[in-house]
Amino acid sequence: MDLQSISKNKAKFVLSFSVPSIISMVLVSLITVTDGYFIGNYVGSEGLAAVNLGLPVVYLNLAVGLMVSVGGSTIAGIALGSGDYKKCVNVFNQTVVITFVSSCVTAALCYVLFTPMLHVLKAEGIIASYFREYFTLMLFEYPLLVLSTSFGMFMRSDGKPEFSMLVNIVNVVLNGVLDFIFSKYFGWGIKGIAVASIISAVVTVLLGVIFFLRISINYKFSKFSFNGKDVKNTFLNGSSEFIGEMASCISMFCYNFVIMKYVGVDGVSAFTVAGYTIYIFSMVTLGFGQGMCPLVSFVYGGKDFKTAASLRKITNAFVFASGVVFAMFLLLANNWYSSLFVKSEAVQKMTQEGIRYLSFVFLITGFNVIGSMYFTSCGKALPSAIISMLRGIVILLICIFTLPRFFRMTGVWLTSPVTEAVTLVVTFIFIKAYSEKKSSRID
Repeated sequence: MDLQSISKNKAKFVLSFSVPSIISMVLVSLITVTDGYFIGNYVGSEGLAAVNLGLPVVYLNLAVGLMVSVGGSTIAGIALGSGDYKKCVNVFNQTVVITFVSSCVTAALCYVLFTPMLHVLKAEGIIASYFREYFTLMLFEYPLLVLSTSFGMFMRSDGKPEFSMLVNIVNVVLNGVLDFIFSKYFGWGIKGIAVASIISAVVTVLLGVIFFLRISINYKFSKFSFNGKDVKNTFLNGSSEFIGEMASCISMFCYNFVIMKYVGVDGVSAFTVAGYTIYIFSMVTLGFGQGMCPLVSFVYGGKDFKTAASLRKITNAFVFASGVVFAMFLLLANNWYSSLFVKSEAVQKMTQEGIRYLSFVFLITGFNVIGSMYFTSCGKALPSAIISMLRGIVILLICIFTLPRFFRMTGVWLTSPVTEAVTLVVTFIFIKAYSEKKSSRID
């Protein structure tokens, strides 16, 4: 990988880095969807609702882990592009240690928050029982999940995105097989789904360890020293990812609070099923972004700012085309999809309505996500953080607490499209401002 090759074959490099990443990210999302399928069919809609009520726990763990992982991998990628291999390796080892330790601390904190969460959401009876049974076990899995995600980022930065893809294939296949065995044949219910996730995560991390011990070219496990400046920049560069995941944590909690207040458990179940479509597409978008980021960091470290901007534009084009295909497919398969997870006709009808409204999101959300990730990969934390904060906290929460009050469940479905549309304007303003600033500096 060199600057001249990337500059001459931008689309080829974006696809070669993104496709394995997309496959990996979609496979990761399929783990969640597969879990949802077995929970919906072998536990019931109450199990689906319980898992969705606990999604803030997932996002809180990812917020801390991804902040360190993305920030550290960005610094390591820029160091690699500038030829500073010693710093590159040191930052890698530093990032891995901080990622795992911080994730373990966050998981322990989440356990303390279980009772307050259930009380505020007014979740009682079977819902609360499923919640505790599932997430008490999953807290052991989340540090491993975050660590394996961090490994995947460094694998792509190392120029081996296909290995990350293979690791995720093993993960999703193993998780699906274990879900089937534990839920159907062992009769473990929602507990079996959690155990399957833990076993799969252990195997995934072990494969990552093998990669960095024997296969990786630029990143190796070794003795390292904590560099205060690099640690600080790691947290700063990953701040937008932290804000994005924390925004998801807060917004999901608020979504659940509002839905439970105005609609009830059926509304949460429908939101869960329809939300899988957004989740899968967000993984496609993140896959493109994660394929773009190491390339942008590399060329940006080499001072080729024009190529960096071109990589962003090409990635946006691919994401938009994917969004069009995704939206059309879901609109055509709406009835089939809504009946895949639950048997309740009321939940199915709400899910079908949600997909019709959410289809618009597939066309615009990619520009915001790619824009934020582009600024992060260039080391520009402020615009990236603002974009993430607007779409994940400020505008989103305004919509959550106003639209459902007037339109009930329809207001819930409208929240995401309105949020992304308003944020899109801000994203374009930032891109234009920074492009003009960079052009004037070059001139």
